[in-house]
Amino acid sequence: METQHTPGVFERFNQWITESIMVKLFSIGFLILILLIPTSWIEDLIRERQSRSDEVIREVSDKWSGRQMLSGPVLRIPFTKMEKTKTWYEGKQVEEIIETNHYAYFLPEEYRVKNDITTEVRKRGIFEVVVYKSGITMNAQFSVPDFSGWNIPDQHVHWKEAVLLNGISDLRGIGENPLVKAGEQTLRSEPLSDIGITVNQYPQANTTQATDASVNLNTTSGIITALGWLAQPETIMNVNLQLSLKGSESLYFVPTGKSTEVSTTSAWPAPSFEGKLLPEYTISDSGFTAVWKVLSFNRPFSQKWIDRDQSLAGSEFGVRLLIPADQYQKSTRTAKYGQLIILLAFTALFLVEITTKTRIHPFQYILIGAALIIYYTLLLSFSEQVGYNAAYAIASISTILLVTLYSTSFLKSKPVILLFSLLMASFYTFIFIIIQAQDFSLLIGSIGLFLIIGLLMYFSRNINWYGARKE
Repeated sequence: METQHTPGVFERFNQWITESIMVKLFSIGFLILILLIPTSWIEDLIRERQSRSDEVIREVSDKWSGRQMLSGPVLRIPFTKMEKTKTWYEGKQVEEIIETNHYAYFLPEEYRVKNDITTEVRKRGIFEVVVYKSGITMNAQFSVPDFSGWNIPDQHVHWKEAVLLNGISDLRGIGENPLVKAGEQTLRSEPLSDIGITVNQYPQANTTQATDASVNLNTTSGIITALGWLAQPETIMNVNLQLSLKGSESLYFVPTGKSTEVSTTSAWPAPSFEGKLLPEYTISDSGFTAVWKVLSFNRPFSQKWIDRDQSLAGSEFGVRLLIPADQYQKSTRTAKYGQLIILLAFTALFLVEITTKTRIHPFQYILIGAALIIYYTLLLSFSEQVGYNAAYAIASISTILLVTLYSTSFLKSKPVILLFSLLMASFYTFIFIIIQAQDFSLLIGSIGLFLIIGLLMYFSRNINWYGARKE
């Protein structure tokens, strides 16, 4: 007569560990926490590649010419100020006159700029940088300088030393000698590292790149043009400047005129208009045109000032010509959903395991999780070569095929395998829609997650979590 074997304590404990749903849930949760570590490494890798891209842009810009901003023209006239003071000398109060030298700055009444930008794409390895050459024509009209508001008599104004200042942020970009005309007279210009104009350089709008937008320059380089006046001019002065300028990334202007109009054209099809003021523009595959119209009411500085009491910061505007490199931004946003993809995939596997009574080993969960993480390195590497959208398709299809083929080793039912692969495809499609619909990503994401939770509730409604599955 056969005796029935009674399981021992360790056997019963081992059986409980093997079959307990709660233990399985805790083990899956622990595996998800472990897999969060390499997902953070993926985000670091994306930031490193983006930093390398920015570094290449800076290297090419340093050898060609950097970002350009034009802040001018500004009329500068020196004068001497006489101040009477009383001092004590040998017990007597005497009157003394102190002379101090100052500069007066005047901005034009009207300022018109026409600017034609020719772009060129340069490569450094797998990275591309756009540089440009710009033909700029400036026309400015100055009224007769008036010192009466400062109580400066005409004889104290040094008219012979009057100069015209044009701020240019990177003088290496000047390709030809600037041609400056005052009326019919052609004037000679010289470079100057300190033209005495304070400008907050390079206002940025949205950029995921390293930016020095908040750097406040105390001085601005540029060109100085002696006007050769012998006395105070009697009529308005018309100034014309022809400038050939090289640069990279962006070109900005400061609206120095009481009435300013800047017109820019280029064959570059993907501009980004930035700064404090936006233009009227048209964009097509053949290029763009943009026109900024600015009045003195639209800017935070006045028409004239003394010495360095005023900054021209606060109303800069311009166009950015960077090659769209949104693969890093989109890859970063996609990587942030890595934990969600792992959670959804493991949840789907767990439900399959419970409903079909299939045993899936924790090591098999780990391999599937590793495939879901390697997906992001595929996405990043391919996006640098073929763009984000194509890279997303390649990485998603490759990962879904890999996981599906591997699942055939422990899922014996073809309909279940097909269902699991469709679930994986729907997860990646869901994330792609969120990434593309940036303005509605929160709305789409919230609705999608709500539907997923609803489906999980539906498919798990017949599971008896405390025993065998209900018949």
